[in-house]
Amino acid sequence: MANVGLQFQASAGDADPQSRPLLLLGQLHHLHRVPWSHVRGKLQPRVTEELWQAALSTLNPNPTDSCPLYLNYATVAALPSRVSRHNSPSAAHFITRLVRTCLPPGTHRCILMVCERSDAFASACALARAFPLFTHRSGASRRTEKKTVTVEFFLVGQDNGPVEVSTLQCLTSATEGVRLAARIVDTPCNEMNTDTFLEEIKKVGKELGIVPTVIRDEELKARGFGGIYGVGKAAIHPPALAVLSHTPDGATQTIAWVGKGIVYDTGGLSMKGKTTMPGMKRDCGGAAAVLGAFRAAVKQGFKDTLHAVFCLAENSVGPNATRPDDIHLLYSGKTVEINNTDAEGRLVLADGVSYACKDLGADIILDVATLTGAQGIATGKYHAAVLTNSAEWEAACVKAGRQCGDLVHPLVYCPELHFSEFTSAVADMKNSVADRDNSPSSCAGLFIASHIGFDWPGVWVHLDIAAPVHAGERATGFGVALLLALFGQASEDPLLNLVSPLGCEVDAQEGDAERDSKRRRLV
Repeated sequence: MANVGLQFQASAGDADPQSRPLLLLGQLHHLHRVPWSHVRGKLQPRVTEELWQAALSTLNPNPTDSCPLYLNYATVAALPSRVSRHNSPSAAHFITRLVRTCLPPGTHRCILMVCERSDAFASACALARAFPLFTHRSGASRRTEKKTVTVEFFLVGQDNGPVEVSTLQCLTSATEGVRLAARIVDTPCNEMNTDTFLEEIKKVGKELGIVPTVIRDEELKARGFGGIYGVGKAAIHPPALAVLSHTPDGATQTIAWVGKGIVYDTGGLSMKGKTTMPGMKRDCGGAAAVLGAFRAAVKQGFKDTLHAVFCLAENSVGPNATRPDDIHLLYSGKTVEINNTDAEGRLVLADGVSYACKDLGADIILDVATLTGAQGIATGKYHAAVLTNSAEWEAACVKAGRQCGDLVHPLVYCPELHFSEFTSAVADMKNSVADRDNSPSSCAGLFIASHIGFDWPGVWVHLDIAAPVHAGERATGFGVALLLALFGQASEDPLLNLVSPLGCEVDAQEGDAERDSKRRRLV
């Protein structure tokens, strides 16, 4: 899958499935609405109309089902007919699974995705997750042919017209962001160290015409970034704070996305065990998501000031490593007693959100992190956890997750009951909780918020994506689609407007003043 190019086209054209294998995919009631005249050219002469109708009649998704139409060259697959209220109507996770298991082999292949227009964005991002870019298998390096998968959408239901060029461009940008984030997360630390991650940031910056701001190594210490510096100072490749800034004319607000970029997490001197350390290359998943989403958002015409803040470090072990009992002064001006060096993500993010508040003047600060193992227990493997000082934004995150397929579920926000877990006798706070049975994922997020202040008048959103950032041993690129959907109303792109928490159908019924006021509150 690593050498596969993904192409979105309004029409994939006709071809004998023996020369271009085909997967037809959608909910069963949607598949029944596809006229034979539309698929005939993609199936004949191998498949007749009678065989096509017979295949549809045999499908009984529970939750999914598939039927070969012609040897292993053409397959039709059905998604779940219905989903629960905490799932995406697109059934995005099942799309990824069916593509991985049912897409016929071949150099040039085609997917016909049948869905409603409102599910096209989530469906495309789900398709992208089935085609990871990173591999070091020796066989892959010997194969020189470039494989392509052409994706055509057949839209059903309301607003079922043709797919516009602007929609295809949005799907391309979003899926490239998903695959970029997944590639970074899949790449091991002997390649994706802090130096390499900075090169990825600079590459995106060059593509967008943006020169990143980079603060590194001893300069971090000198300027007071005790969190990032303290976590990364023992590593060979020094820690860094990097910022990409998009500052369009006419912006009405400033938004900062802050990503946790721990390129590897040994746990530091509070070292992880031999069974829990493997996989910690994924601890940069938040920063990877921010990079992929920032690239796509700017390409699709983000209208407000947007800063992507990357908190990069390797939590390593060495003579210069932070010790439990050490006290660090963070960028917020608060002191932190270290009682667990494996609770490092909150330290780098505390510096990141403080910088976003103090130096960037952000009105909205959203941090994304693979922060706690407890997240997978609290909200599961598929739903990220959201913690925020705004009930409105909490609801928006949940809705955006359902719209884009990157699912989200709330954590308890109650600092007056939970923040006492960090009480220290010798510093402003400790960095890890006293009681690990007292909502540790919520507490970890509150630690970050405390460095901008619980009375800060702006919007703060924390997304813990520790579990959904991967599926098995592969990265998912989780978070890219979510950020694009959540801030869709700040984009000029019609499709991102459609999947945002404030959909176009709502805005159309409001006056200009009311719409502008609502947009300022939510996006």
